[in-house]
Amino acid sequence: MDSRPHDRTRDEDSEPRTLRLRPEHAGRRLDQVLAELLPAFSRSRLRDWIEQGRVSLDGRAPRPKDRVRGAEQVLVRPLLEPAGDCLPQPIPLRLVFEDAHLLVIDKPAGLVVHPAAGHPDGTLQNALLHHDPRLGDLPRCGIVHRLDKETTGLMVVARSLLAHRSLVAQLKARSVKREYRALVVGQPAASGRVDAPIGRHPTRRTAMAVVAGGRPAVSDYRVLERYSHHSLLGVRLHTGRTHQIRVHMAHLRHPLVGDPLYGAGSRVAADAGGELAAALRGFPRQALQAIGLGLIHPASAEPMHWQVPLAADLAALRALLQQESGDAATAT
Repeated sequence: MDSRPHDRTRDEDSEPRTLRLRPEHAGRRLDQVLAELLPAFSRSRLRDWIEQGRVSLDGRAPRPKDRVRGAEQVLVRPLLEPAGDCLPQPIPLRLVFEDAHLLVIDKPAGLVVHPAAGHPDGTLQNALLHHDPRLGDLPRCGIVHRLDKETTGLMVVARSLLAHRSLVAQLKARSVKREYRALVVGQPAASGRVDAPIGRHPTRRTAMAVVAGGRPAVSDYRVLERYSHHSLLGVRLHTGRTHQIRVHMAHLRHPLVGDPLYGAGSRVAADAGGELAAALRGFPRQALQAIGLGLIHPASAEPMHWQVPLAADLAALRALLQQESGDAATAT
């Protein structure tokens, strides 16, 4: 597919949508049903449109709380608004792919995805608005998933409502392929699946944990290389919980190198050479990278896949581990 930028219009972004409700919707609130049928828009935004008269139910103006019968016709006329107080900022982006519907970005470590407390600007969202101000018309400026601040790697951003709806649906169906590289402490089994629910840590406000009653979380991993006291893993996500890989690997007692939240207690082996020991102690972030991304293109239905090289800091640490392990370093 041609990766050059294309001109595009906003017609599809503000195009009215006609929906026919189904029998299984009977008895439910209109705003709940619309949030299910139009996942590209938040329930609060849909509720605002209903209250503004931009939604009709069988030709009449409904209320958000109205219960539906399950056979009505609904007309929704979207009203897209600028992205709040988030302002464009000239922050460089590493673009891997760009067309009328998608941006694929190689996010560097240290870049926060959304403005939040402690990070009011200087985020990926600010950078996206500078690259394409029209992204401000889309929910969350087209961002449909996130990476932690210190995790580097591939992210996809929607540039149209068609793409936003498609990507949200693909993520919900767990059909987006996400491949990671993780450098962990110790030597786990050659491969495995971690199927363990994740929720808020019971005592540490900023941390997540494997907890009963948490949201389902599934990660598959395989060992790519073994070193004397560490392993390089390939990890695939089936769900997208906050800190999922970091939490799951810590749960297996193989935390990520450099993880300040889940691996702070990890010790450097006594026999590690001076250069390697210093590099391990000084590694400034969790050793994690989203290295591969696969999805179905929203417009062409063509399977798409992207992969980036191992990040420079991870590659340098890997080289030291290989050198230190010598003949003990094995690829699997």
